[in-house]
Amino acid sequence: MSAEITKQIMTETAQLPQPGQIARIRQRTYLVEEIVKPKRVADSTLVRLSCVDDDNQGAPLEVLWEKELDPQILTSEAWESIAAKGFDESKLFAAYLNTLKWNCVTSTDPKLFQSPFRAGIRLDAYQLEPLRKALLLPRVNLFIADDVGLGKTIEAGLIARELLLRKKVREIFVSCPPSMLFQWKDELEARFGLTFEILDKDYMKRVRRERGFSVTVHTLPHCNQQSNHWTDS
Repeated sequence: MSAEITKQIMTETAQLPQPGQIARIRQRTYLVEEIVKPKRVADSTLVRLSCVDDDNQGAPLEVLWEKELDPQILTSEAWESIAAKGFDESKLFAAYLNTLKWNCVTSTDPKLFQSPFRAGIRLDAYQLEPLRKALLLPRVNLFIADDVGLGKTIEAGLIARELLLRKKVREIFVSCPPSMLFQWKDELEARFGLTFEILDKDYMKRVRRERGFSVTVHTLPHCNQQSNHWTDS
């Protein structure tokens, strides 16, 4: 074995992670659990890892370390570089921390609201009453029958946005007269940031030409995505 090959093997061995270290691979952070050394010099090292990210904790991953693109071992020096640019001011950090606390608390406490603060509207006190009643129900089943001009659209939009923020619903269907379709669609998008798709005959014909005649409203691929909501005429 030549000196250059020996030097290359020693360099690669020095860069291998050790069990217990933290590594950054494929845009996620993992804990190194086991290192399986190759039987031959030309083979790659098998590394078994466990994800430590909050949204994927415990997910296993096996990689060939030398074949990965830009794997990183997060040493103590790497963690220290996080604060190299300094820290935020105490008031700014406190505001961020309070925002996180508010989001967590309001997701479980029915007496605290999120949607009124995320809507581009001016609210009257009575328009919050349907939202309060809806959050107290184990299953939201509410009939809003206010007089014309008192803001039934706003009250319904507040409930819809609140349920989405609390992850209690995935899709929303709005059934209304054809003459009201575009008014509802525009108001819900402008005031609450909710983008709806009008499900009419022309839309269903177009989708069935693209995906087959057996496609229905509930089997559309977009209906399985939380970011899409639909309007039914």
